[in-house]
Amino acid sequence: MICDTLAHLGRYKGLHKNLDTAIDYLLSHDLSQLPLGRTEVEGEEVFINVMEAQLKPAEDSCPEYHRRYADLQLDLTGGEGWGYATDPGAETKPFTGDIGFQDAPCVVNGTMGGGRFVLFFPLELHKPGVARPECTSVRKAIVKIRMEDF
Repeated sequence: MICDTLAHLGRYKGLHKNLDTAIDYLLSHDLSQLPLGRTEVEGEEVFINVMEAQLKPAEDSCPEYHRRYADLQLDLTGGEGWGYATDPGAETKPFTGDIGFQDAPCVVNGTMGGGRFVLFFPLELHKPGVARPECTSVRKAIVKIRMEDF
């Protein structure tokens, strides 16, 4: 997991070729102009999902994980909370597509918005979309970065 500001995003080039593609795109495009839904960057290797989301209390969801894709998440409006779990828990739903859920407790918590992003690598348990007293909805971008060979 990496949590940082967009101003420092270029520091993470060289970790993976698809992450480099995502970083290049993010540094050269205005994400606030992207439409809702999926924007192709490089086919199934890198794409962006823009959504408007209602946030939930932390206790109303379980951490998720992916096997093939990293999630680079940033809020375009608002600032959601997020959690990160370090110990696996029990599966709470069947793994489908590229998402699974476990009942692991989060041990690290943070906030997006304000030019911050968080990058969750494959298999890292993370809980996005957590409501905060001052924020219950966001417009966000999730950059999906294929990293099966990471």
